[in-house]
Amino acid sequence: MAMNDKAISVREKIARLRASFLEQLPQRLAAARAQCERLLADPADRAAAVELHRFLHSIKGTGRSFGFNDLAAAAASAEELAAQLLGAADEPPPYWQDMLLECLDGMTQDVAALCTPTGAAADTGNAMPGFELRPAVAATGDGGRIVYLCDDEVQQGEQIATQLGCFGYETVVFSAPAALRDAVLARRPAAVIMDVNFPEGDHVGTDALREIGRETGQPLPAIFLSAREDFAARLAAVQCGGEAYFQKPVRAMDLVAALDDVTRQQPPEPFRILIVDDEPEIAGYHAIILQEAGMVTYLVSEPQRVLGALQEFRPDMVLMDMYMPVCSGRELAQLIRQVPEYVGLPIVFLSSETDRQKQFSALRVGAEGFLTKPVVPADLVAAVAIRAERMRTLRSLMARDSLTGLFNHTTTTQFLDNAIATAKRGGSALCFAMIDIDHFKRVNDTYGHPVGDQVILALARVLQQRLRNSDVVGRYGGEEFAVILPEVSLAKAGKLLDALREDFARVVFHAGEVEFFCTFSAGVASFGRHKRMELLREAADRALYEAKRGGRNRIVVEPEASP
Repeated sequence: MAMNDKAISVREKIARLRASFLEQLPQRLAAARAQCERLLADPADRAAAVELHRFLHSIKGTGRSFGFNDLAAAAASAEELAAQLLGAADEPPPYWQDMLLECLDGMTQDVAALCTPTGAAADTGNAMPGFELRPAVAATGDGGRIVYLCDDEVQQGEQIATQLGCFGYETVVFSAPAALRDAVLARRPAAVIMDVNFPEGDHVGTDALREIGRETGQPLPAIFLSAREDFAARLAAVQCGGEAYFQKPVRAMDLVAALDDVTRQQPPEPFRILIVDDEPEIAGYHAIILQEAGMVTYLVSEPQRVLGALQEFRPDMVLMDMYMPVCSGRELAQLIRQVPEYVGLPIVFLSSETDRQKQFSALRVGAEGFLTKPVVPADLVAAVAIRAERMRTLRSLMARDSLTGLFNHTTTTQFLDNAIATAKRGGSALCFAMIDIDHFKRVNDTYGHPVGDQVILALARVLQQRLRNSDVVGRYGGEEFAVILPEVSLAKAGKLLDALREDFARVVFHAGEVEFFCTFSAGVASFGRHKRMELLREAADRALYEAKRGGRNRIVVEPEASP
């Protein structure tokens, strides 16, 4: 029932846009006829020809998109004549004045018929094309961060559960598939870690998980463990829907990395699309299509507002019309490209222009593509999503550390500056912490840099998984990390980081056959005492130095601000 309600709502939105388009047409046709009269008096009046051509081009594209096919066809014929007057083709035919007026008369009659109370309803040939899009699926799991581990080697399972707990995974261990089945029926986990073989026989684990999936009607995200490394065991796991396969003994860090992939707790941020079109109704129609696919849109009808919209909205892509007042889409794209910050921003033209030469000319200014109105909704969504995803990836590569995926030094500093501004406006609490892995040089010198990288990755994952989505975690460089904690008191920040310190100290690292542990130290400072970013960073750094000087493996919190 909810899906039907949603579909009706979409139809109503589109119907209102169509009605608004029709309502404005008589006045716009009168203005077009005035431009035509100017051309009749002076065929060399280029300003009148440009304005008339833009109007007819717009009506052609919008009419087709809204299903007004007769109106669009008449506009297309008139547009060809206007293009000839602009010198875009051969000389106009001898009776171009009569032909142009005839086209405008036909458009006026079509609009008059459609605007009558029964006209639009009776005109079944001009029905608005419908569309259905697959809704965006949130990536949240029913089980939150609960993981079920089923292994007949209970002690080994408990050891794995302890390690996973350091990274924020609440792991429940079962020794038999039957017990796992009962638990899944009672509460569905975020993922299952399953042994392949049990004393009862080979592939008992995969068979049991497949049966649980049939019984619940939904496959479980699964990671398989096994003492076997043969093709048959791996194939059975894949056929059962296994997301990963590890040979025993498995390293906790490898298991955590796989769990992070299969238990994505937050759906990705929706793509942000800036739509630039001087026709608000068709811009609204395209916005509805993208919104139904789970995207966020921002509409601009005046080209001169684009730079402000880019700065305010921070889009992943721009969808732009070719013909607009003040400037063309090609000129606007060039203008955007001249701003260094937007050199790589994807721009796609969406226009009823069918001239291939003009399309290629538009693409030469650095646009990513050209879509012709009317566009099939699924094609529009696909074209936008592909380019927006590419932009997201490029931005992420520029903003994040290549080893850990955390924000890099520059981006973390920008987030800290923004967090301070927010705290100032709202009078809210804000803490900043500097974290350093203890004796990290000794780890590199003793075990090698690849093992040192594993230690850095482990701390990055502990911080990412255990802190809130609103907290910012960055790698400041080397073995040093930074954490921004909005709306958190000094006392709470100290306790939180101390709990993370204790858990990180329990993570087992491996260098060949050797096992070892690492610790970290941290210093925490508060915005309450330091109102400028530089002072806040210096205070956290001083506190970190005190933690190091005091023996390491500890958290030092600066004193609370005096009342």
